[in-house]
Amino acid sequence: MTTPGWRRVRRSDPCPVCERPDWCLVSEDGSVCICPRVESDRRAGAAGWLHRLRDDEDPRRRIRRLLIPSDLPRADLSELADRCRRSLPPDRLAAFARSLGVSADSLAALGVGWSGDHLAWTFPMTDPATGRVVGIRLRNPDGSKYAVKGGKDALFLSDAAGPFDPLVIAEGPTDTAALLDLGFPGTVGRPSCIGGVKLLTAMIRARRPKGVVIVADADEPGRKGAEHLAGALAVYARGVRVITPPSGAKDVRAWARSGATRPDLEALIDATLPRRLGVRIREVRCGR
Repeated sequence: MTTPGWRRVRRSDPCPVCERPDWCLVSEDGSVCICPRVESDRRAGAAGWLHRLRDDEDPRRRIRRLLIPSDLPRADLSELADRCRRSLPPDRLAAFARSLGVSADSLAALGVGWSGDHLAWTFPMTDPATGRVVGIRLRNPDGSKYAVKGGKDALFLSDAAGPFDPLVIAEGPTDTAALLDLGFPGTVGRPSCIGGVKLLTAMIRARRPKGVVIVADADEPGRKGAEHLAGALAVYARGVRVITPPSGAKDVRAWARSGATRPDLEALIDATLPRRLGVRIREVRCGR
């Protein structure tokens, strides 16, 4: 879904700020960009940060005239997600899994399907509190990503998720699939490097996992997003750790494709100190 006045970036027309082919938005006149990876001094809600691309007019007037994307009411897209899942033959699912470097079983557990209307793969996003599919991420064969109109971002959850010990948090559905393949059934995927904070906080407060591991992409936005999430979750969970794949792997899926195993990931987790919530104690002297 794209808000009127904006266009999604794609492989042939990447983001002018981060130079990536997905997630970002550019105004139709090319004057302003919203990027979820590169920070600026102005936030555009959950969509990311606002960047001015031209100096041909007062940017404050330009920003006021543009409709910045905002959250939509929650929808129940479970029926659509299930229909897309049932329309995907096993052989096509297996071929898609091979192209991503993950297993067909992990994609099936995430409810991946195919939308003939959009000519795109579908990744359902679930509200963990209700179990409803409230959004569907779409991925075209050329790699461009967008979402079904009327939904909103939520979490990528396996249909057999758990036990959440530890709760492992990935960025995006394909990294979630890679972690499921590595033997971490308690893995959930956040919709982006800055998304899903409220849903994950509520999930942790409800389920009380013994530990939380945030697996960050090996780039600056990924690490910053993971640090922000760790700070929010450390209030409610013990043993929150942030790990990043070793040098040479841009994300955990790439690391798994290069031969990483569950013991490799466990060793990295064990070698990472948990975040602790700092408390300042102020000394107060009482006068007599």
